[in-house]
Amino acid sequence: MAPISAIEHIANPLVTSKQLINLKNSEDDNGQSVRFAQAQLTSAAGILLRLSQEVIAQAIVLLQRFSVSSRPQDRDAFKPKTLSAASIYLAAKLSATPVSPRSVVNVYAYLTSKASPLQFINPHGVRTNPDPQDYFVTEGTYERERQRLFVCESVVLAGIGFDTRVALPYSLALTYIQALGVSSTELARRVIEHLNAGLLSPQLLYLSHQPNALAVAAIYLAAREIGVKLVEQNWWEVFDVDREDLGFLVLAYGSLANFAEAELKKWKATALSLG
Repeated sequence: MAPISAIEHIANPLVTSKQLINLKNSEDDNGQSVRFAQAQLTSAAGILLRLSQEVIAQAIVLLQRFSVSSRPQDRDAFKPKTLSAASIYLAAKLSATPVSPRSVVNVYAYLTSKASPLQFINPHGVRTNPDPQDYFVTEGTYERERQRLFVCESVVLAGIGFDTRVALPYSLALTYIQALGVSSTELARRVIEHLNAGLLSPQLLYLSHQPNALAVAAIYLAAREIGVKLVEQNWWEVFDVDREDLGFLVLAYGSLANFAEAELKKWKATALSLG
């Protein structure tokens, strides 16, 4: 097997415009909303499973890759909840903190129940004393869900061509901040917030742009938001990011709050089901 080159550690295969068009054409009217909710569900599951943000981010990226590269019949064969569960299970298995199938099944039963804190599941909030029976998993249900999880995991792996490597922008962003000579905990915190939010973007930013561009755009926007002055001239070019990509990503990061608010209004009218 050929060794992995250094560039492959900080770069990802990018989605093509044809793949994005095919995905859009194969989805129904709620496709974008489902992907947005799936990413939130995956993130919430990762938090409850006590996984690191890097593992959660890898799971979301793998799920998005599957959505883009798989056949419609493969995506439709499983409920969105199951695809999310398989992705978080797979990402955790590849990390230093694997989780058991039982833990995954229990967490997803809770997050998709009447006790769930997720707004697209319970848009009007959770009642004061939710009934534990709402998310109790019987042994029979667990066995069925466990088998479904394993089958879905294998389908996800086949759909992404068994390429599970994901380069993330977090460490790059912190390195770039240091290289720019900026010492600001608030800036670093805001940058991480934008990078986390970018995982939820309907524009699939982590598939369409390399980690260095994601990191630079997050730094640019965060610095402008909190009033941190960066070096003069086109500093982003030092990190191999052109003005066009920078502008697109800054707008994408900045527009996500409005998109999320619009989605919440839709959910309040009709709760979204992920199975």
